Amino acid sequence: MLKEFKEFALRGNMVDLAIGIIIGAAFSGLVNAIVADLFMPIVAVITGGVDFSNKFIALSSGVTASNLVDARTQGPVLAYGNFLTLTINFLIVAFILFLVVKAMNRLKRQEEAKPPEISEVPRNEKLLEEIRDLMAVATERTPRV
Repeated sequence: MLKEFKEFALRGNMVDLAIGIIIGAAFSGLVNAIVADLFMPIVAVITGGVDFSNKFIALSSGVTASNLVDARTQGPVLAYGNFLTLTINFLIVAFILFLVVKAMNRLKRQEEAKPPEISEVPRNEKLLEEIRDLMAVATERTPRV
């Protein structure tokens, strides 16, 4: 049973999947930084300085706070600003992955379009081809009865 588990865990697809998950986690941190540090400030300038992280709707009359952290301590709130930030994050990740897949497909098509390399024919095959051609010429010269 241990041998079967080892074969399963070390199978190529499992290792590739694990590497993909690790790279994806690191990529997620990078995308979060891009969203928080690059895109959200631009969106804030376009919307007049709106900070999405503190946007919420109070679900009870007891919530009087103006920021999300304090509002959550006062009662239930619908924090739609965080949802907007995560949606933008998702769209950026999806777009970047689209570009990566598109580039990979382009490279794959270019690789498939390349003509196959012509390798040198081995010497014994050349000799066999010459013998075949000589035999064909000899049979053409031989009169038929």
